[in-house]
Amino acid sequence: MTHKLILILGGARSGKSRYAMEMAARLGRRIVHLATATAGDEEMRQRIEEHRRERPADWQTIEATENVGQVLAQITDPANSSGARADVVILDCLTLLVSNLMAAAGDAASRDALDARVQAEVDGILHAFHTGHFALIIVSNEVGMGIVPAYPLGRSYRDLLGGVNQRVAREADQVFLMVAGLPVEIKTLA
Repeated sequence: MTHKLILILGGARSGKSRYAMEMAARLGRRIVHLATATAGDEEMRQRIEEHRRERPADWQTIEATENVGQVLAQITDPANSSGARADVVILDCLTLLVSNLMAAAGDAASRDALDARVQAEVDGILHAFHTGHFALIIVSNEVGMGIVPAYPLGRSYRDLLGGVNQRVAREADQVFLMVAGLPVEIKTLA
């Protein structure tokens, strides 16, 4: 079993999830797909269903919109009897996790309070990884390469996610940037 943290970044529809699935299949047998998406509308429900159909039948999917570190700790605990034990976990994705946390905090949350909540979530994920014995593949969008968002909420989101991506990249053993479906391992190039 491999104890490795891998971050896969890229734009929308760049092949991040597909590459994460291919990598997971090479790294282990017991694979859990930890999904953070919520079906807020019909189009998103269809996307979620499409992703479910793409996964092998013997993989377990667990949906968690927050408290992901706690979920990771449970599914990778050798004493866990729930049947959700994993050698490899795909966390797909940080992009939606940060969005979920922002939505849960509401408009009244200060930037500092929101940042603290997001950092606590990342702390939990990294703690579960460092104390566990599994490979963790984290998928996230690279949102800093486009135009500056026109609205304060969009800029806050971009800034929060950009900081989270940087933090996870520093901790990761490998970081891949997906471009047109092609993975480029960028941490060794840095």
